[in-house]
Amino acid sequence: MYLRLLCWFALPCLALFGHGVRAGSGVSAAKTLVWGPGLEADIVLPARFFYIQAVDSSGKNLTASPGEKTYEVKIESSAEQFTRIWIQVLDRQDGSFLVRYRMYASYADIHVHVLLDNKHVAESPFILKGPVYHEGCDCPQPSGSVWEDRMRCPRSFPQIDGDLAQYVSVDPDRNAREIPQRFGQRQSLCHYTVKDNKVFVQTFGEHVGFRIFMDSILLSLSRKVRLPDMEFFVNLGDWPLEKRKPTESIHPIFSWCGSNNTRDIVMPTYDLTESVLETMGRVSLDMTSVQANTGPPWAEKNATAFWRGRDSRQERLELVKLSRAHPDAIDAAFTNFFFFKHDESLYGPLVKHVSFFDFFKYKYQINIDGTVAAYRLPYLLAGDSVVLKQDSSYYEHFYTELRPWEHYVPVRADLGDLLDKIQWARDHDEEVKKIAQAGQQFARSHLMGDRIFCYYYKLFQEYAKLQVTEPRIREGMELVEQSSDDLFPCFCHRTRTKDEL
Repeated sequence: MYLRLLCWFALPCLALFGHGVRAGSGVSAAKTLVWGPGLEADIVLPARFFYIQAVDSSGKNLTASPGEKTYEVKIESSAEQFTRIWIQVLDRQDGSFLVRYRMYASYADIHVHVLLDNKHVAESPFILKGPVYHEGCDCPQPSGSVWEDRMRCPRSFPQIDGDLAQYVSVDPDRNAREIPQRFGQRQSLCHYTVKDNKVFVQTFGEHVGFRIFMDSILLSLSRKVRLPDMEFFVNLGDWPLEKRKPTESIHPIFSWCGSNNTRDIVMPTYDLTESVLETMGRVSLDMTSVQANTGPPWAEKNATAFWRGRDSRQERLELVKLSRAHPDAIDAAFTNFFFFKHDESLYGPLVKHVSFFDFFKYKYQINIDGTVAAYRLPYLLAGDSVVLKQDSSYYEHFYTELRPWEHYVPVRADLGDLLDKIQWARDHDEEVKKIAQAGQQFARSHLMGDRIFCYYYKLFQEYAKLQVTEPRIREGMELVEQSSDDLFPCFCHRTRTKDEL
């Protein structure tokens, strides 16, 4: 058990067990390593996941794939003849595998069998003593601190600490009066109250469809852990809103993106949030699927800087112009015109959409702002290419922990040094490969689903502590209902009937 926990904190386990060898040496069932949050009953995620590291008979880790069908994973329950669990074993092409599974019902226990040539590996079968709840089960852990411990949540997040340091206190009554007056006519907002672990909302503005992302994460989190009573406003638009100086009377606005000249409280983007909630569901691009689709090995990748996207910023036009002038260095083109439609003849023609996974056929990935920060960065980091990241005044919730020249190669905001950076990368291939690997490990350890849930909970927990008046269910608010599963209901062991009391 200690070995598994050590690996979980220090992803990947490659560095912990020998120097690694390439496939072909023979994989050992006994020495194979298996670890991760998906082997813990109390860690409820939309799609649970764990890792397998292939090890040869001498104890050295494989550093290339032994074959995508090397391991077989079965999940059973002693109490059920059939289980409604979808399993996928994803080959990460580096000697390790990511196993993800989505449960569509809850079980008294589950047994996870990891097999190599029909032989159990490591400590398989792994028995998760239940109840083991699926994503739709409404059974929150009453203690936030217990939930955080079981999730292995960090004690703090630098972005949360910085955002909330701007506030000595938060007055829900004042915010309920002033924020709709100040922003509600011109912007799209949601006013949320969480009371007794139930979610209530009122919307302001015309375009409020994006509230589905916030509704979904609040409902999902409240099914897992009891949330503190709190009242807050969420900005549903792209641009952060609070432009007042810290010395002025600022309002706490939660946004999916921050900037250097605004004071919004930053959450994980709606894109990353949905990808966590809908892994093995509605979305095909998420932080697990990208790990199995990182393109050819480094030496076989095209040494060209690659970009595709729409025309949502002037610098993107400049990038396409650079690509035209230097096609041997940059392959950049638009897949859609909207903002600069009158310039389509200058920067077109449009090209067909490229599968995101095909981006990783190229060594160098250009990350350039759109209307705000480019929300594709988590997925680019998780690939097996190096990111050339434009300097930007916009940021996502994790940027404070990213380091230039360690996790990515920085590029000037005006792209004036992009060609020089591409040439530098070509001249320093091994160094750049290490930066790509460091960026990949950052994504694997900081941007997976368990960490996203931890971030949201810590943000809500710390924000709630600042409130100086009682959060209230305001006039005009409506209850956001939990969805029901009549076919496969779960019975929460924490719920006691009157007869049991």
